[in-house]
Amino acid sequence: MNTPRHPALYEVNARVLLRHLARIAGRRLTLDDIPDSRLAELAGCGFSWVYLMGAWETGEAGRRVSRSNAQWLAGYRCLLPDLSEEDICGSPFAVAGYFLHPDLGEPEALPRFRERLHRHGIRLMLDFVPNHTAPDHPWVQDRPDYYIHGTEEELARRPQEFIGVNLPGGPAVLAHGRDPYSGGWPDTLQLDYGNPALQEAMIAELQRVAGQCDGLRCDMAMLVLPEIFRRTWGRETEPFWPRAIESVHKEHPGFTFVAEVYWDLEWTLQQQGFDYTYDKRLYDRLRNGAARPVREHFRADPEYQQKSVRFLENHDENRAAAVFPPDRHRAAAVLAFLCPGLRFIHRGQVSGRHKKIPVHLCRGPEEPADPAIEEFYRQIFACLRLPAFRNGEWRLLDCTPAWEGNPSHDGYIAFAWEREEERYIVAVNYAPDRGQCYVPLPWADLAGKEVRLRDLMGEATYDRDGEGLLSPGLYLDIPGWGRHVFEVATEGE
Repeated sequence: MNTPRHPALYEVNARVLLRHLARIAGRRLTLDDIPDSRLAELAGCGFSWVYLMGAWETGEAGRRVSRSNAQWLAGYRCLLPDLSEEDICGSPFAVAGYFLHPDLGEPEALPRFRERLHRHGIRLMLDFVPNHTAPDHPWVQDRPDYYIHGTEEELARRPQEFIGVNLPGGPAVLAHGRDPYSGGWPDTLQLDYGNPALQEAMIAELQRVAGQCDGLRCDMAMLVLPEIFRRTWGRETEPFWPRAIESVHKEHPGFTFVAEVYWDLEWTLQQQGFDYTYDKRLYDRLRNGAARPVREHFRADPEYQQKSVRFLENHDENRAAAVFPPDRHRAAAVLAFLCPGLRFIHRGQVSGRHKKIPVHLCRGPEEPADPAIEEFYRQIFACLRLPAFRNGEWRLLDCTPAWEGNPSHDGYIAFAWEREEERYIVAVNYAPDRGQCYVPLPWADLAGKEVRLRDLMGEATYDRDGEGLLSPGLYLDIPGWGRHVFEVATEGE
């Protein structure tokens, strides 16, 4: 099963999806009950991956925290006025064990689901949480040396970062998981990467989990980097990821690692072996709405670009339809999903949903679909099915002034895609006002030919002289947040 150079991934919250389908069916459902028609639909949209978020066991201790934290409860009730305790299932990132959550089916339901995905040409991605575990993970009692310990004084001074626990050897204080910039996450306990035995145990967990899927999204992967761990906990550690990834690849060649990563550490983790890293910087620049920083972002090293995860929303970010006004949403989506890298789509994004579902919940609010945004994403998916956008060569194009004294070209961003005889131009006016520019096309063999430009995001078709498309270039006059995806064809094609 070949994966494209520039694949598309679909994230689905497993627990929310099954609760939704169960309400429709009127009975409990498992992974076995997700219909093949849904998987075929995803394959038909051009997806090469399904990221099944929340597949692993979560313990009662994490659920108790999720159901008792006053601040969290207030947020849940704003989202679900009819909230019940059953709706609060605990964070899927407070993992009690890397075994299929019973709510999703018996253990064999996971390999069956993976096999069904494979029959549709789709690979399965699951979560791996390196930084912490649930408070009732078996290691807490069996191997407390795997965790960061604190003192009674630290517990009294910083109760949000530490917790008292009863261990076989007597009472102890353990640290909650956290990063250098936030307080503790109260439904987790922090693993100690300064302990070589813990690192070996985590590598063994990775090897076992890798046998159940085709790739892993590694949650907050930068937290176990030696420099970050030192800053957070004051402990020296040996690098974990290069050895761990190499170990998995020996048993599972071609296995894919995706890092959730922030703080400009993307390139660091790519160098340590990750196939893809989150591109939060592009998301932030698109959200800010200025074209020049977005354009400069696309000047990064081609290898870095190809290993970047492009997204407009995920389970941690607010919904794209709530963040981006409609026209800017469409412009941002064209730039994010028709550039190189791994294109990441979140369930509900295509329908234009506005309400973010906290990961602690297994039910979301009912929201009507937005037919206009659904039609737009159908156009995006039609592009993502084309070989050039999946396996072609990409380049950033120059956008030059349409006439002297007109600065509006600075709002434009344009790409070219090419594969064998297929050629496409992506052009977006990422600015609020109408603007004009020329985009010199990069194909010298257009000289002396008649060229037809057909817009895949609309119904327009233009015939142009190839010489003029080379210099001064393709003339564009597009409204604010306007976009084109042109198929470029010459006479006889």
